[in-house]
Amino acid sequence: MGAGDPIVVVGAGLGGLSAAVHLAARGREVVVVEARDGPGGCCGTAHLGPYRFDTGPSVLTMPGVLAEVFGAAGEELHHVLPLRRLDPFYRLTFHDGTHLDVVAGAEEMAEQVRALCGPAEATRYLRFRERLGAMYAAEWPAFIDADMTRLRAVARPYALLKLAMAGGFRRLDRLVGAHLTDERLIRAHTFQALYVGLPPYAALGIYAVIAHMDTVGGVYFPRDGGMHAIPRVMAAVAEKAGAAVRYGVRATKVETNTSGVAAVRLDTGERLAAGHVVVACDLPRAHDGLLPEAAADWRLRRPRYSPSCLLVHFGLDRRPAERAHHTLHFGREWRATFSALTAGRPQPDPNLLVTCPQTDGTAASPGHPTLSVLEPAPNLTGGTDWETLTPRLERRLLSRLADLGYGDLSGAPRMVLDPPAWARRGHSAGTPFALDHRLRQTAWLRPSGRARRVPGLHFAGMYTAPGVGVPPVLISGRLAAARILEGAR
Repeated sequence: MGAGDPIVVVGAGLGGLSAAVHLAARGREVVVVEARDGPGGCCGTAHLGPYRFDTGPSVLTMPGVLAEVFGAAGEELHHVLPLRRLDPFYRLTFHDGTHLDVVAGAEEMAEQVRALCGPAEATRYLRFRERLGAMYAAEWPAFIDADMTRLRAVARPYALLKLAMAGGFRRLDRLVGAHLTDERLIRAHTFQALYVGLPPYAALGIYAVIAHMDTVGGVYFPRDGGMHAIPRVMAAVAEKAGAAVRYGVRATKVETNTSGVAAVRLDTGERLAAGHVVVACDLPRAHDGLLPEAAADWRLRRPRYSPSCLLVHFGLDRRPAERAHHTLHFGREWRATFSALTAGRPQPDPNLLVTCPQTDGTAASPGHPTLSVLEPAPNLTGGTDWETLTPRLERRLLSRLADLGYGDLSGAPRMVLDPPAWARRGHSAGTPFALDHRLRQTAWLRPSGRARRVPGLHFAGMYTAPGVGVPPVLISGRLAAARILEGAR
């Protein structure tokens, strides 16, 4: 197929828009089709009366990846989407009443650790921080920012050796515990395992790189419009580069012929001819009718999904005083909490992520501040009776928030998203976090970004490598675009 053949991108989430920007910026004819009435996908938005909420990711790291997307179209990140680095990145509070602010700078962070844990632990922390940097340097170019559609991409002995020497193939909790001794500091550098759907004692040490992204690289937030501003601006940049973005139309079938993909059928009855198709939506659902049988991927035969979450958005009459943008409240329990979650039961003493946007007010509707609380929860594969469980968890959450000093929120306007609600929004197994990142669902073993038996069919999003999170999803879109721009079917 020639360079002039049109490309259809299915899904206007971050992965699909990343692919569209890269392709359109290189002069390719691109049509993005999105079933919803606006861009965003998982990085969505919702309104409740005068209140606006971000319904997707709340943590933005590695802004350089986002800058690369805009840079492909000749746009500067600080011009089209100004970001603010949060200070602190997180506030971590512990059951004993102490807290740790995660701040920028090695010495500044060591001072925080010194005040909480003592000088010896601060010294150990600085050595551990160097180890995280070494692991990040080895892992990023070889396994995160790399195309894993070919097995030889993983067979890089030198890179594997460097990761092994850094402790990447130990269990995460053991790796961190070998360098740090204060349990609070260990929790601060292992809770990120939940981002990849695993408890710290089951996740590989390579996922300590997430702690590096968070605690060293920093956490950012758009100055205007909240997290949903990211896909809105990406869509605008894609259109400026020449892509056509169509909302409110659903792709119903990817058609093929003897040469590979041929067209995409829409629910309007239209048939969009295509030389390449990038599917950037929930992959298991796409295999249930949208994709041809030849696109089946053996890696999805027995999918293991990440836990889900109970997410409650509150509308407030005033912004809480002296609260960080992100506060993680650790419960007293630790291992038992993760064990319950992986067994399909609600956590007995959950860790809570509370997000209270500390911006000029444009993250929410003007004059209507919000508070969002995320509690990890089982997904829908365990057969839980959520009709009974959701109200119980909601009552427990309200009580816990009152104990933590947020006041009585029982009368506040609120929007509740539980696993059944995530399923209604199009997420398989009722989880917005896709597949977990156990070894057999990592790198080349994760569902491929390319259908080997259907030339011209590509995939982007959190179900493919590199995986879950804003930077990995953006990278997946760029990798899909790169394969297309190579010119080979």
